[in-house]
Amino acid sequence: MKKTILTSAALALLASPVFAAQKTPADILDLSCWKISIPVEAENGFATTVEEKVLTSGFVDSDNFYVNEAGDGVVFSSPVKGVTTSKNTTYTRSELHEMGRCSDTSIEPYGVGPDGKRAINKNNWVFGSSPESAQKIASGVNGTMDAVLSVDQVAEGGEVWQQGRVIVGQIHANDDEPAKLYYRKMPNHDQGSVWLVHETNGGVETTYPLVGNNVPDYYTQDGEVIEPTDGIKLGERWGYQIKTVENELTVTIRRDGKDDVVQVVDMSDSGYDDGEQYMFFKAGLYHVNRSGAPDERASVTFYDLQVSHD
Repeated sequence: MKKTILTSAALALLASPVFAAQKTPADILDLSCWKISIPVEAENGFATTVEEKVLTSGFVDSDNFYVNEAGDGVVFSSPVKGVTTSKNTTYTRSELHEMGRCSDTSIEPYGVGPDGKRAINKNNWVFGSSPESAQKIASGVNGTMDAVLSVDQVAEGGEVWQQGRVIVGQIHANDDEPAKLYYRKMPNHDQGSVWLVHETNGGVETTYPLVGNNVPDYYTQDGEVIEPTDGIKLGERWGYQIKTVENELTVTIRRDGKDDVVQVVDMSDSGYDDGEQYMFFKAGLYHVNRSGAPDERASVTFYDLQVSHD
């Protein structure tokens, strides 16, 4: 357990996560346009959310969000069982959520549509295929997220289809995810796989293999899982880029000494250009294993994280 120094401000915020005198995640990554959810119970009974200003003021959680021993990366960690962000999810996370307002709290997290539901505003962005009226009220148009990371630990227990799975990057829309980037390493395997899932507005998913010779079907619950011959090991640094231009999604995987792996997805029929769909990036650890041992953890380290918009 890392030693932490509590301040009165931290104690007022919550009991476990703290501000620290040592190097903090904000010293490694530019967190000025992000908030984070960590699996520490808040007063409402759900996961704790730390907003931009607090996050950039030296926030550390010694179990779930901290600087690695080398001092060059930010660790995101989460157990199998713990508090979640809402009643609509059963998975824990230590995950950043993009905030286009970048600490300008005069801007609400979401707009409000005519139907009273969340809507586009200056805290989220839209695809370039959206109507001009939507582009004018968004914080940005199109988006690119670049990250350098390593997956260091996965939960190997639980049901076969959940073993070793984490999500390390996303584009999230109102209800669905145009991009979810998975890493998975199975028990007794030396290497893991990476794949992309594109979800339409309406929830139809398509899986795109990227790295590794095996991409487990989300619904597979039995059968032998073959180890990849050209996968990514735990602790190995690699990079990804998730980019959208108009209705085109491009995901690139980068590894030292190997050719880039590039997947292009045509989103013309995905339903995200109706003028009502807002977007935000997510990065870190979404721990998509809910059946392993309760205290079994997954951890990822981010060494670089950059986001840009038109």
